[in-house]
Amino acid sequence: MLNALKHTLAVALLSTLPCHGFASASNTPLDEKSVDVLVESAMSNFQVPGVAVGIIKDGKVVLSKGYGVRENGKPSPVTPETLFSIASVSKAFTAAALALLVDDGLLRWEDKVTKHLPQFQLYDPWVTREFAVRDLLIHNSGLGIGAGDLMFWPSSDTSREDIIANLKHLKPVSSFRSEFAYDNLLYIAAGELVLAITGKSFEDFVDQRILRPLQMNHCAANRTRLKQENNIAEPHILAQGNLEKATRLEAVHEPAVIAAAGGLQCSVDSLLQWLAMHLNEGVTADGKQFLSKQQQANLVGAHTLIGISELEHQWFNTRFRSYGLGWEVKDVYGYKWIGHGGSLLGMVSTVAMIPELDLGIVVLTNQQSGSALDTIVFSILDAYAGQEKNNWIARFKSLDEESTTEADQILIKIEDNREPFDASLDNFVGVYRDQWFGDVEISAQDQGLYFRSKRSTRLRGKMIPYRGNVFTVHWDDRSLDADAYINFSTDFNGHPNGMTMQAISPATDFSYDFHDLSFVRTDPPKELP
Repeated sequence: MLNALKHTLAVALLSTLPCHGFASASNTPLDEKSVDVLVESAMSNFQVPGVAVGIIKDGKVVLSKGYGVRENGKPSPVTPETLFSIASVSKAFTAAALALLVDDGLLRWEDKVTKHLPQFQLYDPWVTREFAVRDLLIHNSGLGIGAGDLMFWPSSDTSREDIIANLKHLKPVSSFRSEFAYDNLLYIAAGELVLAITGKSFEDFVDQRILRPLQMNHCAANRTRLKQENNIAEPHILAQGNLEKATRLEAVHEPAVIAAAGGLQCSVDSLLQWLAMHLNEGVTADGKQFLSKQQQANLVGAHTLIGISELEHQWFNTRFRSYGLGWEVKDVYGYKWIGHGGSLLGMVSTVAMIPELDLGIVVLTNQQSGSALDTIVFSILDAYAGQEKNNWIARFKSLDEESTTEADQILIKIEDNREPFDASLDNFVGVYRDQWFGDVEISAQDQGLYFRSKRSTRLRGKMIPYRGNVFTVHWDDRSLDADAYINFSTDFNGHPNGMTMQAISPATDFSYDFHDLSFVRTDPPKELP
């Protein structure tokens, strides 16, 4: 692990610098016009309506600027104060909330979770007993990637209490603390830990103990106070090449069950304040020690090793990658990179720090194009790290085309391999239950079958026979981009008695964890003739 260098942040300047445009700074390799050209090119090439970009260097906010519009087809511009859904960038705030409790002497990272949440229970009783608070944040539980995310994604009426109660039904796919697998549900449990210890909701604690002291005035964990706010970016997706407004998990001013895992709404100017504190080792703009130096270093230290992709090594010479407490930690171009991305339907975001360069970068977008965001982030990184200019737009266009081609080929192959179906569709009609996902009704509709989830109301769609007892389900809401296979099991008499699922495309977002579902039929099947 690279050792972070000690930096001296010009705290007196940070709170008085203008929030708009570029401010002068020494050794600045980019000027405002260069960033404008970069961002506008990325927006044009990847059809992004709005972007907010922030850069902090040597203790100074050198850029905090909005581009484009909050909603496609409407004139309201993105500003430095515009709120975006920052999704999993929220995880660092959850980790910081627990770190504050450690500093307060109310919590230890080594505490067993059951000490504070007696109802916490995983599939394996031994893992439950040994599960420490730190383990909630570092993705080493043994659960599969995104396990149980369908309890809240893409829609659900599941409560946080339900989610914690259902953890015991999720089967591990590896040994405890042996592998990295990204997880959301345990961050939700971490948020409930805050409530159990302080008596305050996670949202109120973050608002009062983090956002207010750091003067993050355009950021909210408790979203109910956004009812009168109108400077909010709307999510967008590309549907068959056309830019469309996407549907949120819930209204922006409603409480989010996933608040601790990915529910904060923040602006670029507020997130620059957040990075400034971390770059100054826990000290705020007015010189106060917000987090102890020990706990701030603990948050951005390496806790769980992550594999390195071939592209990461090729592009950035990355040789180590790990997960901290709410942060990803790795090396890029020989520098320590501390950052985190976030993605919800229709929005992507990134915050990143390179302590050796005393550099922080924030990019927020209101379209589900990671390519546009990465183009901007990596171009800024190249400039400040003294790298040759890379054509990131060309690189990501090529990757996008490859992914689209692969997905199209899979769909063509499915259609080419469909087999005639000569059984009675009525045999499959019934109610099927998964222990943690709940009931799904398979009904007859328009001379075919129809899938309807009771708890996740957006997961509804037509089922088409594929091969044998395997069907494909095509969601009515085409923005989900997550069609799936359904494989029915039968008893010895040939009666359908259960079903499993799997995403059709390998590019499907991992939060559609269909593969973790195992349905058992709850109604008596009809007798076969």
